[in-house]
Amino acid sequence: MSRKFNEEILVIASHNQGKISEIALMLEPFGIALTSAKELKLPVPEETGKTYLENALLKARACAAQTSLPALADDSGVEVAALHGLPGLDTAPYTELHGGHQAVFAMWAKNPDIMANPKASFKCVQVLAWPDGHYEHFLGEVEGRLTFPPRGKGGHGYDPIFIPAGHKFTAAEMTTQEKNAYSHRSLSLNALIDACIK
Repeated sequence: MSRKFNEEILVIASHNQGKISEIALMLEPFGIALTSAKELKLPVPEETGKTYLENALLKARACAAQTSLPALADDSGVEVAALHGLPGLDTAPYTELHGGHQAVFAMWAKNPDIMANPKASFKCVQVLAWPDGHYEHFLGEVEGRLTFPPRGKGGHGYDPIFIPAGHKFTAAEMTTQEKNAYSHRSLSLNALIDACIK
């Protein structure tokens, strides 16, 4: 049985404002006072894990240790079938190495393998860690396909080129509420909410 979150304050262990805003919106109904690693100006830990879970746990535990408060962290990535699952765990450094999201979009749009097989998936692991070392974790995964050129002005990251399975619009063309009904982050966070917060 999962440990229940009974504290009044939760730290979102992220410096990514888009991610912080998404998580804060989903937690808003539960009356939890939220802060973030970005707001507290905490150092960004080096992500040395070999899995999404290891990286999320590393970030959550570092934040909990620095603040003596429970911390919520996630690690996520896009896995492209034509790239044999890359960039996956290394999505953030891959994006930075290739000049940012727009540069990656342009590069992938010229890749004949991706054009022939645009299947992709997003994965996200959420970790809720307490200062005493206990943690709970939850996985969310969404299948879909890539599309070019990018479409939509909402969301962040790879949302403008990703169409979830069963949809016609990119994640960036959806409202926040529509996106939160399917996204890898919302699936994992909803599982955490159901187990630990409700």
